[in-house]
Amino acid sequence: MAEVHTVLGEQVRMPVEIRHADASSALFFADTAAARELLAPAGLEPVTVLGLAILSLAFVRYVDGDLGPYHEFAFSLMAKQPGRKDGTGAYIHWLPVNQSFTLEAGQSIWGFPKLMADIDITPVRGGQRCEVRVDGQLVIALRVLDGVPMPGGAGGASIDAYTWKNGVLRRTPWVMNPSRVRGMPGGVRVELGDHPVSRQLRALGLPRRALFASRIGSLAMTFEDATSVWPTREAR
Repeated sequence: MAEVHTVLGEQVRMPVEIRHADASSALFFADTAAARELLAPAGLEPVTVLGLAILSLAFVRYVDGDLGPYHEFAFSLMAKQPGRKDGTGAYIHWLPVNQSFTLEAGQSIWGFPKLMADIDITPVRGGQRCEVRVDGQLVIALRVLDGVPMPGGAGGASIDAYTWKNGVLRRTPWVMNPSRVRGMPGGVRVELGDHPVSRQLRALGLPRRALFASRIGSLAMTFEDATSVWPTREAR
């Protein structure tokens, strides 16, 4: 029987389905010591390539889904659980949104670090730009160019999303089915404000050239229920 959660008086049934969204994202090399510091409270370690951590920034327009329409910005690090071969995933460090229902659902069901923000996503010449402000203060503006069409169809991809809240590490299975995908090396412009999260991004080495930028014109997703990694459900 599917798990059902009550959020602001409404029932949310697992898995949560996103039927249509569009997204822009960028991957960067990042300072490993700074990444390790951000991951340490959750007991995770950075995944490294050539001795550098991997940072992902993305913004998403959710158009049709179980949590309603909203905008979201995601700051995540590729991470792993020490000593586990199957423990690699994306650690979601900061996840502002612009609607209250998804804020409450994200926090209460999955432990996502969602907070309210002004998230302005606009088309610009050759791409999309997202500006995120918290309490009127600029945190980040990210411009991602569209790039060129990528080969292949709308094959699915699965990754675990890690979250850390109130001393509990959670893992959420996350399946993505993208189509109309475009991409290119570089293709990104980052502007940072003076917010504490802006300073964390600077410590990681931004602004810098992106490894790769991608644009997903149509994105379907499912989010399963979260499971406690540490402490285990039994230990709690």
